[in-house]
Order: sequence, then C-alpha cells, then structure tokens
Amino acid sequence: ALKLKSKKSESFNTLCKLAECVFEIDEQNAVDLATALVMCQEKSVEVESNGQINVVAFPAKCDEAQIAISEMEDYGDTLSGNSFAFLFPILRAALTGQRTTTGCEAALKVLERHAELISVDSTVAALRKDMGSSVLELLCHDRSIAFKDPTPTDALVEIYTTGKKPTAAELAPLLSESGALGTKNCRIATMTVFAAIVEAHPKLIKTNPVVENRILVNCFAKDMAIKSEACRAWRLASGTNETDSELPAPSKIYAIALMHPDLTDKSFNRLFNTYIDSYASAAVGGSAQAPLLAPVAAAPSLVAKPKKKGAKLDIGTFKKKPMKKNAGSAISSLTKTKATKKKAKPSASSSFAPKKKERMLDQDSLMSQFAPATDVAQKAEEKDSSGKIAIRSGVLQVLDALTGSTSRVNLQVPTLKLLVGFLMAYGLADVNEQVRSTASSALRDTVASDAAKNAMDFLLPLLEKTLKDGKADTSSLFDLPTEKVLDNTTATDHRKEGVVIALGSAAIHLRDAEDAEKINETFNMLINALSTPSESVQASVALCLSKLMEKGNMKAQTEVLLEAQIKECLHGQSLASRRGSAYGISAIVKGSGIATLKKFSVVKQLEEACTSGSASTKEGALFAIELLSDRLGLLFEPYVIVLLPALLKSFSDSSDHVRAAAKNSVGLVMSKLSGHGVKLLVPAVLAGLEEDDWRTKQASINMLGSMSHCAPKQLASCLPNIVPKVSEAFSDTHPKVKASAASSLEEISKVIRNPEISEISSTLLKALTDPSNGTIVALESLIETEFLHAIDAASLSLIIPVIHRGLRDRAATTKRYGALIAGNIVTMINDPKDFVPYLPILLPDLKAVLLDPIPDCRSIAAKALGSLTRSLGEATFPDLRPWLIDVLRGESGSSVERSGAAQGLTELLCAGGTGLVNEVMKDEILPLIDHPKANTREGVLWVLTFLPSALGQSFAPLIDASFPALISGLSDDHESVRDVAMRAGRVTIRSHGKAHVDKILPSLEEGLNNADYRIRAASLNLLGDLLSTLAGIKASKGDLDTQEDIRQAERAQAQIALVLGPATRKRVLSSLYLRRSDTAAVVRQAAVLVWKSVVSVTPRTLREVLDSLVEQIVNALASGHPDHTQVAGRCLGDIVSKLGDTVLPEIMPVLKDALYRGDTHTRLGACVGLTEVIGCSSKEQIIKYLDILVRVVDEALCDDDEEVRKMAASCFQNLYTVVGNRAFDEIVPQMLASMESGDDNSRARAINGITGILSIRSKELLPYLVTRLVKSRPITSNQASALGSICTVTGGSIHAFFGTIVPTLLSELSDLFGIELDEEEAFREEALRNCIRSLCSSVEKIGINPLIGEVASKCGSDKEGMRIEGCWMMQVIVEERKDKADYYDQIPIIIRELLYRLNDDSKTVLIATNAALSALSKNVSAEELVNHIEFIRNLIASMVSDARRRKGGVGDGEFLLPGFNMPKGLEPFLPIYQRGILYGDASIREVAAAGLGELMNITSNKFLAGPFIIKVTGPLLRIVGDRNPSAVKIAIIKTLGLILLKGGPALRAFVPQFQTTFLKALSDPSRQVRVEAIKSLALLMPLSTRLDPLIKELVSTSLGNGAVSSFDSAAGLVAVQTATLEALAIVIKYGGKKAKLPTSIPSALDAGKEMLFHEDDGIRAGAAKVIGATCELLDASVTNEVASELLASGSSSVEDKHGKACLCHYLLASSAGKSLSSNMISDMTMMIKNYMTDETSQVQEAACVVAGVILGAVDEDSTDKYVSLLQPSILKCMDPKGTMEVLKSMAKGLSVGVQLEPDLFGRKSTLIILDAALRCSMTGQQRVQLAFNDFLWLALKVKDGDHGLNQYCDMAMFENSRKMKSLFEKVLVRIKAVDVDGMV
Repeated sequence: ALKLKSKKSESFNTLCKLAECVFEIDEQNAVDLATALVMCQEKSVEVESNGQINVVAFPAKCDEAQIAISEMEDYGDTLSGNSFAFLFPILRAALTGQRTTTGCEAALKVLERHAELISVDSTVAALRKDMGSSVLELLCHDRSIAFKDPTPTDALVEIYTTGKKPTAAELAPLLSESGALGTKNCRIATMTVFAAIVEAHPKLIKTNPVVENRILVNCFAKDMAIKSEACRAWRLASGTNETDSELPAPSKIYAIALMHPDLTDKSFNRLFNTYIDSYASAAVGGSAQAPLLAPVAAAPSLVAKPKKKGAKLDIGTFKKKPMKKNAGSAISSLTKTKATKKKAKPSASSSFAPKKKERMLDQDSLMSQFAPATDVAQKAEEKDSSGKIAIRSGVLQVLDALTGSTSRVNLQVPTLKLLVGFLMAYGLADVNEQVRSTASSALRDTVASDAAKNAMDFLLPLLEKTLKDGKADTSSLFDLPTEKVLDNTTATDHRKEGVVIALGSAAIHLRDAEDAEKINETFNMLINALSTPSESVQASVALCLSKLMEKGNMKAQTEVLLEAQIKECLHGQSLASRRGSAYGISAIVKGSGIATLKKFSVVKQLEEACTSGSASTKEGALFAIELLSDRLGLLFEPYVIVLLPALLKSFSDSSDHVRAAAKNSVGLVMSKLSGHGVKLLVPAVLAGLEEDDWRTKQASINMLGSMSHCAPKQLASCLPNIVPKVSEAFSDTHPKVKASAASSLEEISKVIRNPEISEISSTLLKALTDPSNGTIVALESLIETEFLHAIDAASLSLIIPVIHRGLRDRAATTKRYGALIAGNIVTMINDPKDFVPYLPILLPDLKAVLLDPIPDCRSIAAKALGSLTRSLGEATFPDLRPWLIDVLRGESGSSVERSGAAQGLTELLCAGGTGLVNEVMKDEILPLIDHPKANTREGVLWVLTFLPSALGQSFAPLIDASFPALISGLSDDHESVRDVAMRAGRVTIRSHGKAHVDKILPSLEEGLNNADYRIRAASLNLLGDLLSTLAGIKASKGDLDTQEDIRQAERAQAQIALVLGPATRKRVLSSLYLRRSDTAAVVRQAAVLVWKSVVSVTPRTLREVLDSLVEQIVNALASGHPDHTQVAGRCLGDIVSKLGDTVLPEIMPVLKDALYRGDTHTRLGACVGLTEVIGCSSKEQIIKYLDILVRVVDEALCDDDEEVRKMAASCFQNLYTVVGNRAFDEIVPQMLASMESGDDNSRARAINGITGILSIRSKELLPYLVTRLVKSRPITSNQASALGSICTVTGGSIHAFFGTIVPTLLSELSDLFGIELDEEEAFREEALRNCIRSLCSSVEKIGINPLIGEVASKCGSDKEGMRIEGCWMMQVIVEERKDKADYYDQIPIIIRELLYRLNDDSKTVLIATNAALSALSKNVSAEELVNHIEFIRNLIASMVSDARRRKGGVGDGEFLLPGFNMPKGLEPFLPIYQRGILYGDASIREVAAAGLGELMNITSNKFLAGPFIIKVTGPLLRIVGDRNPSAVKIAIIKTLGLILLKGGPALRAFVPQFQTTFLKALSDPSRQVRVEAIKSLALLMPLSTRLDPLIKELVSTSLGNGAVSSFDSAAGLVAVQTATLEALAIVIKYGGKKAKLPTSIPSALDAGKEMLFHEDDGIRAGAAKVIGATCELLDASVTNEVASELLASGSSSVEDKHGKACLCHYLLASSAGKSLSSNMISDMTMMIKNYMTDETSQVQEAACVVAGVILGAVDEDSTDKYVSLLQPSILKCMDPKGTMEVLKSMAKGLSVGVQLEPDLFGRKSTLIILDAALRCSMTGQQRVQLAFNDFLWLALKVKDGDHGLNQYCDMAMFENSRKMKSLFEKVLVRIKAVDVDGMV
C-alpha cells in the first residue's frame, strides 16, 4: 500500500511537472491542472481499443477545472498542439455529463477555438473523433441549449469542416446513437454537419452508404426541424437546391439492396413469422375480451430488439432507438446546496404508438364480466407478455404503414391475399385489444388500397364468408403456420367486428350506379355496427362511413341519416348506442361536407340539447361535439365559439356523467384548436371569470383546466393567460370556485413533462394558492432543485407566476431569488419561444428590481436580463435597450436607478458579444459624456463602472475610447458625476491596470496637466491606484511617515522602476512632483500623498529625476498656460529651497537664455521662474547674482509682450522687497533717459518698463511722471503716448490727477479745432485722443465720478472747441466703459450736459452732441435708459421753456430745437421711447407717449418724415389696445394724432390700424379717451380713402347695434353712442365727400333722425351734429325737408324740445343753414325765443346757444331784424344774477355767432349785447368770466389788434369804454386762441 501510495505521489508530481511545461499557462496553476486531469479520469482506468482513456464528468463544483478552463480561455489564442492534447481530457470532462460544472461554461468556446489546429497539427487532428464525441455528448443533454457563443452545432461544424476530409472512423460518432440516431438536438446538429461536409467534400456522402442512409432516414422524421435539415443535406449531397421538388433518388450503391425482386415477399414473410412467434392464445392475467366503450389504451413500447439479426426493409419507415433526455442546470450550484438527483420516468419510445389516453376502468376486471364461462376456464398453452404484445403491435404498425394511403409499396395480388388472410386469421383475433385495433386499421387500409381494387372478386367473398361464420380461411395463409389460429367464440366475434370495417372499406371500390344497392346495404350494416360496445370498432366504422358517403346516392340521404343518428345520439337507451351515433354524426358530416352542419342545423340542435333536456341527452350532445371536433379538426373550430356557452354550462351540470362528458369533450376540442382558435376562445372563457355568478366562474375555470389538452404549441400560447386567472380564483368567496381552481391547476400540472418540476408541483401550487406563505418556499425549492431535463411550457406556467410574485415582494431575499431563477430558467428551455409570452409579465418586474435600492438585487436582475437576452436574442426585447438608455439619461431618476440601468445595459451588451459592445459604446453611449445634463453624464460613467469587470480582457479595445470620458467626468460640476467617474476609473485600473498600463498611463499623465483642478486631483488619485497596483501594495492614507511606510515606499519604488522602466519612471515621478506645487490645494494634498506612498527619500529621488523634472518645468514655463506656468514656477522655487546653491548655477543660465532668445510664452515662463527663484532664495544668494538679475529684470520689464511685463513687474517687486531702493536706483533712471531721448524702439521699451514698475509702485513714481509729462505745452505725441501707457497701469490712482490731466488734454484738442493740420499735428491729435481713450478705459470705478464731473464742467465752456471736445470725451467714456457699466449712476449728469448742448448755436457742437447721445443709446441698454425718461422729458421741457422765454425767444410761437432739427437728430432718443412705450409700466408709458409727442412738436416735419415716423407709429399702435390706464391711452392717442398731423401721406399704409385703434377707443370708459379719439379721427380723414365701411360701422354702433350692445350698463352704452355719433359727425364733416356708396350719407342722416329725440341729451346733441354734417352734403331741398319734418314732429317733452334746439343749432351753424328758407328761420327763431324762457334749464341752455347761432347765421340784411327780435330774450338770459350754465350757454352761442359772422358785433344794434357781455365778464363766477372773455376776444377781434376795441369805444358809453379797455389790456390780450370748434 505504501509503495502504491508512493507511486501515486510520484505520478502526480510527474503530472505537475508536465503541466508546468504548458508554457501558455502560468506555472503557478500547474497543480490545479494536474488535479483536474486526475479528477476527470475514471477511478478504475480502462483503456479503449483505440488507446483512448475514458473520462468522467466533473462534479457540480470543481475549482481546479474552473481554473484550468479559465486559463485556457484567458490566453486568448490557440495553445500549441501538444499543450491542447495534454489538456483535452479536461475539456472533454467539462462537456460530459448532465450538469455544467460551475465556471466551466467556456469549455465549448475553447474547444471550438482549437478546431483550427486540426488542419495544421497532426496531434490535434488525431483528436477529431474525440472532439466530435465530446460535443455530441453535450448535445445529448438539455443543458446544451445554454451554450450560445458558439453553439454546440457551430463547434461541431468547425471540427468536421476544418482540415482534411474526415475519415470513416472520425465520422463514426455522427452515425451512432449519439449522432444521427440520437436525440433531437443530436440529429439536427448531425444533419447540419453533414450539410457542411457536403459543401466542403461533395463526394464524401455518395461514397459512404451508411452516411447516406442516416441522412435519408432523417428525411422522414416526424420532427420538422430534423426533417428540414436532413432534406437540405440530402439535396446538397444530390447537387440540387430545389426545395419544392421531391427528394432526389439515392445513389446506386445504396439502392442496389432494394432492387431484389423477392425482397417484398421475404420481408412480409419475416414480419408474419415474427408476429406468429410472439403470438399467444391467452392474455396475461385473464381474457382479452374488449370492454364496453373502454378508452383505447396506450400501446406498449418496443423495449427490446429482436435477438436475431436480419436484413432490414428500408422502404421509408424507420424505427429510432429512444435516448433518455438529461439536462443540467446551474441554479443549484448558485445556492451552494446540492439537490438529490431524481431518476427520470421511462417514456414511450415507439414512434408508432398512438397518444396515450386516460383509462376510465380497469380492463381486466371489466373483461371478466363479459367472458363466457368456458372461455374463462380455458387455459392457454402459452402465456402472453408485454414484450410479445410490443412485438406484435410493432409488426402490425409496420403493416399498417405499408398499406396506408401515403405508402408507395405496390402489393401484388398473391401478397395481398396472404396479407389479408394473415390479418383475418391472427390480427383480428388477437387476445390484446390494442393489437386487434391496429390489425383492424391495417386490414381496413389494405382493402381500401389501390392494389385491392383489382382483387375485389377474391376479397368480397372472403369477407362475406368470414362475416357469416367468423372462421379464418387458412388456405389463404399459404406456408404460414396455422397452429395458433384461434377459432373460439371470442375470436370469431372479433373477426366479425373487424370484417364489418373491412367490408366498409371494400365498398369504396364499388361503382356508384351499378352497385348502389350494395353500397346501401354496406352502409346500413356499418350503421348497425356503430352500436358495438367498442371504441376502436366505432372509430373504424366511422372512418368507413365517411368514405361511403361519397358513393352512390348516399348524399341524397344525408338529412334522413343525420336525423336518425341525432335522435339516437340524444335519446338512445344505452351508452354504446349514443356514443356510436355520435361517431355516425361525425362520419356523415365528414363525408357530406362541412356545409351539412349549417344546412341541417346540426350545431343548433346540439347546442339546445346541451342546455336543456335530460342528462343522457346532454351527454349524447357532448359526445357528438367531441367527435365532430375530432373528425373535422380546424373546420369545426368556428362552431366551438358558438358552443362555448353550452359547454360552460355543462361543466356545472348536476350529473356526474354530463360533467365527465363535458370534460372529455372540451379536452378533445382543446387538443384540436389552432393558435387562432385559442386566441378567440381564451378571452371568451376568461370573460366568464368576471361574472358574478359562481357557477359561471366555476365552469370557466373548469374549461381553463381542460386547456391542458391543447397541442404543445397552443398550450404554450394560452397558459400565460390561464394560470394567472385561475390563481386569482383562489381569492373568491365561494368554496366550489376555489375547489375548481385547485382542480384546474392540478390538471395543468399533470401535463408537466419535466420530472423535476413535476416533483415540486405541489409546492408551486401552494405558492399560487397562498402567495404570502408559499412564494419564498417555492422559490427556495426551485433553487435547490437540480434540473436534468429541459423545462416545458406547462412547467413555465406554474413557475413564472411564482417568480412574478417573488419579484414584486418587498423582501430583498425574495426579489433576489426571483431574479436569480428568472435569469437561469430561460437557459433550460427547449424552445425559447415558450418563454416569450411571459416577458410582458416578468420584464416590468425585472426592470423594477433592476432599479431597486439594494445593490445585490440590482446585480442579479441585471444578470437575469443578460441571460434573457443571451437566450432569446435582443430582437425579442426591442424596447429594452432604449429603455435602459432612457433611464440612464432620465432627469427624474436617482443615482441608484441609473446604476441599475447601467448594470443592466452592461449585461445586455455583453450578451450580444464584443461587436455589439463596441458598436453601442462608441456610437450611442460614449458620445453622451458631453451631454449638457448631469444625469446623462452620470449614466454613461455608471456603464463604464460595470463594463470593465463584465467584459474582462475584451474591454481592452475600449480603454482608449473610454478613459477620456472618465477623465472628463472627473471634472464635472456635479459631485455625483465625479464620484461615479472616480469609481469607474478605479474599477478600470483594478481590472486592467497591470495588463494595459501602456494605454492607461498616458491618459492619466494628460489628466495631470488638465486645466480643471478636479481632473488633476482625480488623475492623481487614479495614478496613485495604478502605481500601487503595479507596485503590489495597498494604497494608504494618512501621514505615511512610519518606518513601515518608508520601507513599503522603498519596495514600491523598486517595483515601479522594474515595471515602467527608467525613462517612464522619471517622467511619471517628475509629473507627480510638479503637481505638488499645483494651484489647487486638493491637488497638492493628493500629490503629496501619492508621492510619499511611492518615494521613500525625497532629496535623493529629486536628484535622480532632476533632469526630467527641469525639462518639464521649462516646458511648463514656456507653455503659455497661466496655471502651468505658475505651477512650474512654484515647483522651481521649491527645488531651489530644497537643493539650495546646487541648483542656482544650473537654473540661472537657462532662465536668462529663455528670456533673451525664447518666444513670448518662454519669456513669460522665464519671468515666472525668476520670480519664484528670487522669492525662494536668500538675500545673500540674491546679492551674489544681483548684476545678472538686474539685467534680466530690466530686459523683462521692457519686453514687447504685456504679460511678460506684468510678470517682470512682479519679479521687480520681489527684487525690491529683498534689496530695497537699490533695485529702483539700478533700473528706473536708465528707463527715463531712454524714454525722453532714445529712438522709437528704445522709447517704446522704456515706456513698457516704466508702466510695468508703475503697476506695482505707482505712489512713489506717478506724481513725478505726470508733472514731467504735462508741464510743457504743447504736449508731444511721445508724451501723450507715454501718458496713455501710464494711465493703463495706474487706473486706481490716476484719478487724483484728473484736475491736471483732463483740462490739459481737452485744451490741447480744442486748440487744434478749426485749423488745418499737417501730418505731424494730425499724428499728435491722434496720440492725444488715444491717450484720452486709455485714460477713460483704464480708470477704475473710484475715478469715474471725478472724471465725468471734470468733463461735464468743460461741456458748457464758452469756447466752441472745448464744448465739442467735451461732448466727444463724454462719447469716449460711454464707449470705453461699455463692458464695465460702472458709470450708470452718472448717466443723469451725462444726459443733462448733452441735452443742454442740443440748443447750441454751433452746428459742429450739435453734431458732436448727437454722436455722444447716439453712443449713449447704443452702449447703454434701453432698459437702463428708460428709467431716466421722465428726467429727459422734464429737462427738455425746461430747456424749451427757457429758450422760449429768453431774450430773443419765440415766446408762444413755434419753437424748433436745433439738436432735433438735423439729420437723425431724434435717432438717439427713439430706442428709449420705444422701450418705454412697449415695456414700461403705466407711468413710464404715459411719460414716453406724451414725451414723444412733445419731441415731435419741437421738430420740423422735414426731419420727422420717413423711417422715423414709421418706427414711432408701430409701437404706439401696438400697445394702445392693451389694458392701460386712461391717462396712458390719452397720451398715446394724442401722440398718434400729432403723428397724423406731422406724418401726412407717409402714414397712408397705417390708415387701417389707425382707424381700428380710434374706433376701439370710442368704446373706452374714459370720456377724455373718447374725445381724443374723435379728434384723431378728424385728423385721419384726409388720409382715408374707404369711408363707406367706416360710416356703416359708426351708424351701426350709434344705433346700439353690434359690439356696443354688449355693454354691461346703460350708462356705458349711452356714452359710447354719444361718442360714436360725434365721431360720425366728424367723419362726415371732414371726409363725407369721399363716400362712394349712395346709401352711406342717407344712412347716417337716418341714424341722426332716429336718435334726435333720445332720452339722453348727449345723444341728442350728437344726433343733431350728424344731421347738420349730412345736410351739408345734401341738396337744399333735403335740408328744408329734414328741418320741417323734425321741427314739426315730436311732442312738448323736454327731450323733444332739447332735440329740436340742438337741431337748429347745428343746422344753422353748418353751411346747410344758408340754404334754409327765411320762413324756416323765422319759425326756428320764434321756437327758440319761446325755449329761452322754458322752465327746464336743459332746454333753456340749448336755446341760448341757438339764439347766438341765429344772429350769426342770417344774412347781413336780416341781422338787425333778428337782433331786435331776440335781443330782449338774450339780455334777459345774460343777467349776471342768472344761473351759471345759462350764462355759459349764452356766451357759447354768441361766440358761435361771431365765428359765423365776424362783423356781427361791429354795429350799433348789437352794442347793448356787448355791454351785457362786459358786465358778465366781471361777475364773481370764474367760469362765466372765462366764457365771456372768450366771446369778447372773438367779438373785438383781439387777435387782429385793437381796431375792434376802438370801434366799440366809439359807440359805447365812457364808463363801459373804460372798463372794456381795462379788460382788454389785462385779460383779452393774453388769450392766445379760442377753441370755437370745441364749442360747436
């Protein structure tokens, strides 16, 4: 034993040594390889004949095998031939067995990869057979469906098509029972391989009859997949691609054995003898009498082969050897528990056995009831057995196939006689019912065959003779043995039953006309035979009847036959008769056609019988429905929907027999349904579950349970809908509904074909019935179960609801289990399509779990989605990937949800392969890293977090594309994005850092120099992780100052140098040290931490990397990037402080050389470095190098580049700090000398140096420089340039010298005004102006107020040139300070000074002022300027007033502001007023609108016309309709009126908008708005061309029609009508002549007439105005007619009197009054005289007005007449003691009279009226005074001088004359004008 143990140990050591020789795999795994090789060998090693050692499968968990296969896969390429041959047993063992070893899933992939070695390596080529056998072994098990990339078929094709033509020995596995004769998967794969071999080696198949035989055998397989693939291979082998044609003939070498003439007879004899040898005279355990309507039992399986081998009859029908199905699953291994292995139940393997049906009674016990006593007592000499039964049944099945309608075997008459005789003698009398049934079918088909058609002379007598006596005709058996032929009573009875069916088949050959009677007799005989209590006999009879219905005159008897059969079926006395009649009905309908059902109402009768009648009637109807469905198949499907309610009702019948019949009927119906039928039926049945009646629910549930009988395809489609609904029924309150639900689920569970699921079906059902308690138990049971068989659709229907409930549970464990099972279950399904219907249920749940807060749940759900995608294909989930991407990009989701979506997307992409990963990542995911939304960017980074570990080494091609995205994420503004980016980067480094450091390191180095500090900090952290990974240490945090940390850093430094190499190490450490001086504190801290973790002694390392570090510092200093330059400078200072004098001699020459010879960036960097060197060096070191430093600093201060000078100034400041005034004394004097006396270049450089020093030391140097530059006059261009440069750097202190600088500069410029400048003077002027611009742009905010104040003081200078330059400097301030906008507080001062200049006498000043105002308008937003609009308005008003009143002013005359009356004079103000009008508040809008009108008043029309007026009009029209206060509307409408007045024809395009605006304003609540609208309409009339629509609208509105009728109050309506009438009068007065329609003016007249006597006085006055205006346009006759009509009409009411008075007023005041007759005027006068004394003040006031109008309206000859007539009444009304309104009315009337006749009061007759007016003007009532003052102004013609006064004084009394003169001098001369039109 010890020696044996020693040998084992030595053998194992040798094996380990051999494993170490596999150079492709790491030596440290040699022990695992050797262990795996030992484990895969059998314990008792047996060597096959070919020398190959057998292998055994690995256990479910084998770490050694996992390591071995993982190493082979990770190698990524093919091993050498010897290495592969050495390790091949491991691969073969991994592919062997029913289960897949955990972690060995890649075994097939590795095997397929090495198939290419077959063509190049003889060692591997010798393994081709074993490689093929390994794959075929895998295909034997259901676990093979889990392999996708590659599939086992792909691997097998690769093995047999690579290299040379496979030999016969290599093809042997394909030809064996593990190949072409094996299970479905094996056969399909083998046929695919044969097709591929044919394409590669076309002659192989035709030269190998065995291969040809295997392909041909599978061409006739029942499975369509096998058949299709075999036919493709056969056609390829035959050289044809015609898929629709028949199969080509086999080769001659294969068909030669089939061409022997005696083959058929010999084959039949062999079959007959085989049958007789196994024939027994007695059944096992009892008699063989057929039971009464016993269901057909399943045929026994062929369990053994005949021991005696003989030639096989290859005529198209073949037997296959059954192969036990085994499959393995990885679910149990995931839970680390091993389930007990269950043995699979044996299944029927005979391909000829019919479908097994459920037995209702025990056959032997039922047979014994009918067997005669003599037969029971008789003992058979030879006992029967199941094996013998199987042989006899197989022989008869072969005979049945040979004689069937599809067979092409041509039987000769002798053979036919022998076959018929054999079947009648032995087959029909067999003791086994199933054998007899098969024999009866064979005899039926034989008699019905074409061969029997010519042998009817022999067959009919033989059949008739046997029908009579039941004896067998032994003479027809020829040489066959006759000893075992049975002649007892049972045998004769069985022969008679079979002969009846045969006679029915024989009748098919009878001629219709000649043998009609014979056909009828046969038909009746068969009808009678239907009552035979044997299911098989009835079925055979029905088959014959169907064929006979087409013979003779049978179709004419259809109705009679059907009626008889239906009657017997529904009302028969026995079960056998009802069942037989049901067969008869199905046969008759089948033979006569489907139309018979509708024609004779068969279905209707059956439906009625099912719903009413006795139990036997219902049972018979259900029999008929069952058999009609069986016989007609899909043709009966439409009637199933009609019969559904009846079937449902039958399920709830009180009779057990009816319910049983319903169950059988529905079961068969379901088995015949097509996919479309199921879709129609299932919703109708499910609808029954929604009913309230429990019986309906119960029936529906029972029917759903019966759907378990559906065909597998239909079953798979309907179960997803059935099981959930049935499960819901458990919540019903009725116990019978619950019981039915349980029964239905049990029915469904019975059709489960998976043994493992069948074993735990009770647990699954418990989970469905009690989800709260059973779900977790069921999930655990599923996980613990080891699956060895594929899962079918029925199993899925029970599993998926449990998973569904588990995924929706609140417990994390339950969700985890559900996701785990969901992902693995799909890999164990034969047909993935069975899983597709459940996706709508599971997919939402998996999505929810994928977004679960628990990471473990998300991980498992993601893997489940990957598994689903891998198994079903991504095309099955077209919306899954878009949904995942949407979640990644969603705004509402959380970071957890995006993490889950990213994990799911990762698994989904990995399932699609690396090609899909690369495509999606590069085209869809990575571009989103630049998305503006942070959530989207975070989602992309989550994908990059999970993808590296999921893809493994396949992620390497994506590193270059993904790492920049990670770096970008590290700088994101959102912290969550940065965190995810950091996590993703660390995952990538951890997964691929060592292997792909060359790809990762450049990105990190680039990140160290990124402008974003976050990227730099993150890159440092990632670089630390990478260096730790390379060094093999753990990244630490803390001070890292312990001895252990230092030792660890020492080791790390050595390891990093070894991995990276010297050059890369120096570069990385230099970059790392450079970051220690970063501008961001967080970067510096990270750099120090990483530096300490990998560097033990800093000074030593610095000296080692100094050359590389200095190079990087110099490059950074010269980069031009401010941060890089600063960092490099700091780092340089740090080096100087650490290394001291040793580094200065090296650094100083470099910096000096860079400053003298480098480009701008280099010089700038040199200054930065020099600053840091000075700052970090000691005073002694500085003094030592002072001469060099002074020259370098001086050169830098005078540099041409501004940035260099700025940095040089800092350098000077540091130098000044160290050495004090010595630095100033060494540099400044020399610069001043160069500035004054040097050449241009030297002067420019000196100025640069001076300004550089001033930028940091201005207090000491500025007073001296300013005095020196401005003391001498004139200022030269050089001095001006120098002063400008000084201003640019002293903006914070230069304002103290504005009192000197600004006046001097402006004075210098004003001196140049008005003279012709030569070139030098022009250059000096330009320098001065540039100096001012530099001053204005450079001054800081603190100096703005002094600057503007100083300039403002010069704008009002007496000198024209000074004012011009002051305005120009204001313009410069505004332009130069535009971006800073720090002068807004001083805008009022600027506006004030510039507005004052608008009234300047100088045109040049006006131009300069306009330019400054334009600059202000352009550079200051209108939003800001509009705040000063009221200030602007008031200032302009004040300025205009001053201009009017000053000496030489125009006073009240027209004043035009000079600044506006020039081209584009108003342009600067337009944006301000537009902004105020459009967007200001109410007060701003009012000010803007009114102010705009005021501007236009002081602007000439010449400068308003054109674009300006258009720009102003639009905004006003646009906002006038808004909801503005009345004050705003008034201002706008007034301005619009002014625009009409000023604009003229240029506004013709705006007429419609104006008209609409004014009409809308007529309806405004404000009276003043309406008044202004009326006035504006008058101004619009000259431009209007289409007056008719306007008149029509005004007429309609004035009458109260249209929109005005919708006013809420009557007062509002009246006000609008009044305004409309007045507007109508204005329109007719000023534009009536433009009316074109003849009805326009008359319609207005009619409106006036209608409204003249309205109850409102305003409306009456308006109507009178309309009448007066229209009469002006009409004939005199019309006027007189209208006057007489209206004056004569009406009553004595106040309204009528007032209306008549108003009519007289406006008729006489108009031109139409001249056409009135004298009588009419006299009548009017008398009426008015009476009205003047009316009691009503309203009438009296109107009459007073008319009295004055009459005096002015009559002709001159009649004036005295009417004066004398009206004078008493007028004087009475002018009594100062009278009412104020009457007095005002009298003054108004007299004023109108003067307007009509200016000389009216120049005569003696009217003197008394003037005296009375004089008295009224001196009354105490102010309004009366004002009214009569206006009258006297008109009467005395004050506007024309004092002629009127003198004329009055000549006629009046002295006292009155004195008073009039006094009034004239004090009051009247001050009146400018009187609004007479307003009075009218």
